Amino acid sequence: MNNLTILVVDDDPVIRRLLEQRLLKENYEVLLAEDGYVGNDLLSGNHVDVVLTDLMMPGDIGGIEVLEFAKGLERNIEVILITAHSSVDTAVEAMKKGASDYLEKPINFTELFLRLEKIATMRSLLRSAEDLRQAMDVTESTAAETIQNLEVMTSTLQIKVDSVETILSNESLASEDKVSDALDILQEIS
Repeated sequence: MNNLTILVVDDDPVIRRLLEQRLLKENYEVLLAEDGYVGNDLLSGNHVDVVLTDLMMPGDIGGIEVLEFAKGLERNIEVILITAHSSVDTAVEAMKKGASDYLEKPINFTELFLRLEKIATMRSLLRSAEDLRQAMDVTESTAAETIQNLEVMTSTLQIKVDSVETILSNESLASEDKVSDALDILQEIS
């Protein structure tokens, strides 16, 4: 199963239904909205990875407004605008506001699925990078703790070695006492 949840926002019921059928066939999870108002409500109450929204819809909430609302909720939501009114200015405006892509009607589904696959791949790579970062943090923390423990152990051993050296160089002790005292200190190391 594709791990993307896609919100389709389009006032045309035929386009909505067609997108739903094709996306479901490709095993995407699909939410449907007939206008920007419903789209924004669904965005507020559901986890959505990708929004496919018509650029021009009746009412005050068109595709650009859905884009802005989605990005305001979660900047990682990918938004693909769909329009029959191809315009370079609108595409540039949409990209500046965070749209990840721009498709013209009639929708080329091969193109759409390639773009969705690219989004899924990027998300997977980002998750892998985050997992690696977390693993590195844990490794770094464990290494720091191990180094600290080794430093304490080295310091303790150095004190014991110095004590043994002092005992063995003490001229006032008999040889048997030196060896006995030195062995006592060395046994404390275990």
